Order: sequence, then C-alpha cells, then structure tokens
Amino acid sequence: MAKKLVIKVTAGADAPERCSQAFTVAAVAVASGVEVSLWLTGESSWFALPGRAAEFELPHAAPLPDLIESITATGQITLCTQCAARREITEKDVIEGVRIAGAQVFVSEIMGEGVQALVY
Repeated sequence: MAKKLVIKVTAGADAPERCSQAFTVAAVAVASGVEVSLWLTGESSWFALPGRAAEFELPHAAPLPDLIESITATGQITLCTQCAARREITEKDVIEGVRIAGAQVFVSEIMGEGVQALVY
C-alpha cells in the first residue's frame, strides 16, 4: 500500500460528483491511516475559503465541510498558488489548515518514494 496519497482535485461545483469523489477518497484514506495531501486547483480552489464548502450540495454525498474537517485533522490541504492568485485569494483568506503552495511543492510530493497520486 502507498505510504502517502496525493490527490489533486480540479473540479468544484462545476462537476460536483468528481469533486465529491476526490474529497471522499481523501477522507477515507485519512480514516484508514494513510498520509494524505489534498490539492485544490481550478474550481475547487473556492473551497479553501470559509463557508464555501457549506454551499456545496450533492445528494447522497457526505457534507463537504465534514470531509474537509476530517482531512485537515491529520492530513494536508493545499491551495495552488496560481489558482489562488487568479481568484485573488491570499493566505489570510483561507480556512485554518489550508496552505498555499505551487507546482514545485506538488512535484516534490508526488515524486516521493511510496507515493500514489490521483487527479480528479
């Protein structure tokens, strides 16, 4: 089994099922004891802001705020630097537990020994 799981989610409310799957897989992995790093890119970037996850709805899916809370409990959530800049989101705007970092950090994470990377 992979020692670390890096998940990049590119979808937000524009593709709710794909978005929900990424957060659900990340939360299940954390609950299973896997080290998780979830990257918010594209439209999922908005979920780094307070209250935005609560606006997301998908029938028969776990509430996004609950999934985010479980991921940040022991995992890492990162907002893409360029995606944040395009949306005028800064470090002071994001919810607690979210960092902003760029492609160099992403590549470093996915190239580690025993890492499995997924993109949704």
